Amino acid sequence: MSDGRANGASGPQWVAPARKRRRRRSAYDRARRPEAREAPHYAALDLGTNNCRLLVAYPTSDAFQVVDSFSRIVRLGEGLSGSGHLSDTAMARAIGALRVCAGKISQHQGLRTRLIATEACRAAANGSDFLGRVREATGLELEVIDRETEARLAAHGCASLMDLEADGAILFDIGGGSSELAFLGRCTTADNGPPMAAIQSWASLPMGVVTLAERHGGKVVTPKIFAAMIDEVLPLVREFAVRAGVNGTAGLHLLGTSGTVTTMAGLYLELPFYERRRVDGLWMSASNMDAVVDRLMQMSYEQRVAHTCIGAERADLVLGGCAILEAIRRVFPCDRLRVADRGLREGMLVEMMRADGAWKRAAAS
Repeated sequence: MSDGRANGASGPQWVAPARKRRRRRSAYDRARRPEAREAPHYAALDLGTNNCRLLVAYPTSDAFQVVDSFSRIVRLGEGLSGSGHLSDTAMARAIGALRVCAGKISQHQGLRTRLIATEACRAAANGSDFLGRVREATGLELEVIDRETEARLAAHGCASLMDLEADGAILFDIGGGSSELAFLGRCTTADNGPPMAAIQSWASLPMGVVTLAERHGGKVVTPKIFAAMIDEVLPLVREFAVRAGVNGTAGLHLLGTSGTVTTMAGLYLELPFYERRRVDGLWMSASNMDAVVDRLMQMSYEQRVAHTCIGAERADLVLGGCAILEAIRRVFPCDRLRVADRGLREGMLVEMMRADGAWKRAAAS
């Protein structure tokens, strides 16, 4: 979770004294534990406009333990906003990643699975043809979910990171082809499992980092281009705020899940390479966010490519994501943002396990 710097402390970080470190348990080690062998296992796959992600996990007494995972940027929606179709090259990239996922799923017996696809497959004229190709090539049957389901899954996946002392949170999930917003009230618990998000209102904005980058350009982003991106998003966020009835942000905080905010967190922490354990749950202040965006704006495309927390796969997309975040911040000027390296997959796992009464059984045992 968050460390001293994440909570606003400055200065050098605590470093453990030199000693023989215990070997970190691998996914294989965790899968061999007695409780792992006995517990039912679940797989959640999310094929988005930009990424393909998989988690395999089993329920513990109050949460779940991941035993296998996969993530790859596939850019399935590349060129979609202009052509209305998924390109052959993009589909081939996605199918390649899905073959890896299918191989991982086949290694676990008796899995309960949920395999979803989001905006790219919703919007593409050849989306159903692509799903047929996926079925034939991998054996995976993908479910195209609607935007309301996408917002709900993101909320349930991130609910455990809400500040329990806050009155609520503005959740945002900046995707490749769409961005979900939700106004969350205080979390509730129905069993011993993770908290459940109390969704007061939600909206899906028909734009994401890929669509903005294709419309405005992502390699060279001048202050004028950045401002134009923000201006395109602002009316949609304002409309959501009116519909949600959010008149002020006192007692609220932002809760963000996406490659944009995790990349920003890596830059803020000055990580030499990305570390999920340090990013997931990190708190950033408004001034922290301003400083990171200013730094990104001063970097050239080549410098963004060379940075280990950005890389070639995100170098032309990250400023589009920052523009969407800036629009959200202007409408909801919260002082704090909590970064979530979790989302739809975790939401699917929580929903499946809760539907099966996993945590009620754990409480009774």
